[in-house]
Amino acid sequence: MTVIKLDAIDSTNDYLKQLSKESHLDNYTIVIANEQTNGKGQMGAKWVSEKGKNLTMSILIKDFSSTENTIFTLNSIAALSILDVLNTFNIPNVSIKWPNDIMSDSKKVAGVLIENSLKSEISFTSVLGVGLNLNQTNFVNLPQATSLSLITGDKYESEPIAFLLKESIKKKILLMTNNTEFLWKTYHENLYKLDYPSAFEDKWGNRFMGKIKRVNKDGKLEVMHEDDSIIQYEVKEIKILY
Repeated sequence: MTVIKLDAIDSTNDYLKQLSKESHLDNYTIVIANEQTNGKGQMGAKWVSEKGKNLTMSILIKDFSSTENTIFTLNSIAALSILDVLNTFNIPNVSIKWPNDIMSDSKKVAGVLIENSLKSEISFTSVLGVGLNLNQTNFVNLPQATSLSLITGDKYESEPIAFLLKESIKKKILLMTNNTEFLWKTYHENLYKLDYPSAFEDKWGNRFMGKIKRVNKDGKLEVMHEDDSIIQYEVKEIKILY
């Protein structure tokens, strides 16, 4: 297994994508950065992280089967793997907030960003980026953010956690891609606000109440409105309000 450690980089995802184009890399190659100057989140958002305080990493996932799976299958595996790691450290009330946030109670502690880099008829290769707040305690203008240190009072080392996460992802890919029903059952058992009255905002800024019923295998969110209609939403079409 290859581990590339960087002091500073604009984006670990961009770095790993470019490197994979230029040279042969082993499956599950990891890039870890002490500082990420232009970290990316979902839908072009920035992932802000204080230097040296958190885990910012990317993992190369090669030849992920596309015959039974989608990009969101990999997203689900990554999210569940992060939950496994957090449960190892007894982080309370962890859950997955669609599409890519990891929560402890009602605060965000981690995020996932997956980018396709190469596709064939039967498989795809992806770069899986993870940002996990470890020791940062000050989140300016981010009232919904938290870190493991804020939750527990302990300090954490990023590299051992990166290895734990990689191993969990690897095991889940081997086990769950051949048992997708178990994958989706586990995913929904850990889905934030499933079947709970919640506030939403659509892409036009309209706010409404509804209930999350499920996430389908293409990653669309199915929401029951107050008139009992169920509507599917793409990632860019809706957001769950805290």
